[in-house]
Amino acid sequence: MATPLTADRLIAILKAEGVRVSEYSGWRTRERDDETGKPFGPVHMILNHHTGGRDALDTVAKNGVPGLPPPLAQIYLARTGVAWMCSKGRANHAGLMARNAYDSFLNESSTHPAPSKSSGTVDGNDLSYGIETENRGDGADIYPRVQYDAWVRINAAFCREYRWTAESCGCHKETSVEGKPDPRGPVEGYGTRGRFEFTPAQFRKDVAERLRHAASWSPPTTTSPTPAPAPTVEQRLTALEKRVTALEKE
Repeated sequence: MATPLTADRLIAILKAEGVRVSEYSGWRTRERDDETGKPFGPVHMILNHHTGGRDALDTVAKNGVPGLPPPLAQIYLARTGVAWMCSKGRANHAGLMARNAYDSFLNESSTHPAPSKSSGTVDGNDLSYGIETENRGDGADIYPRVQYDAWVRINAAFCREYRWTAESCGCHKETSVEGKPDPRGPVEGYGTRGRFEFTPAQFRKDVAERLRHAASWSPPTTTSPTPAPAPTVEQRLTALEKRVTALEKE
């Protein structure tokens, strides 16, 4: 059974994966378990979001929004790549998940169907860790390279701890019965890759690649130089002739 992590264990796995961590005041006891009477866990997946705005840490961790009390995720990922701990318990981030979509992540399927409300629903807040990644979500706001790298590391940390594959890493738009669009937008780059558009499939590939290495691994950031081709016979003869000519002049 995938029991939710203790606060100390959560911080430990993130730091082991190379994530910079900060603790928001009161995060260790702030949750929605007591208020709803619905305990957090067992957990079966990670659900990734964008915040839809900048500087939303207080909103996610402490203030919430009208009709949706805090915390709004377990982790708030700032543009700087710092993971802010907002809660270790139940958080209001997922809402209702379509059963067919949820089952595909639960079973770690290689494909994930479009969410269908007719398949039934499950309360995603009970069974998934939520990550709110700071981004306006307007399709133009860029995820900085350092932020995307931390995003991959956070998802990999959970997968490594629970022995999940990257197919347990979902996005809100892949599970929501309300047509949520997040996350989306351009990414500055990752590893040796330049700018690209965020997609759940590429994100899972990056998490899967990370899981093939130790937690201490970092992706290469420059391409290896292409070795110069070996000189041809003609080039070697020309060089030799030039050398002989130079010696004759000495």
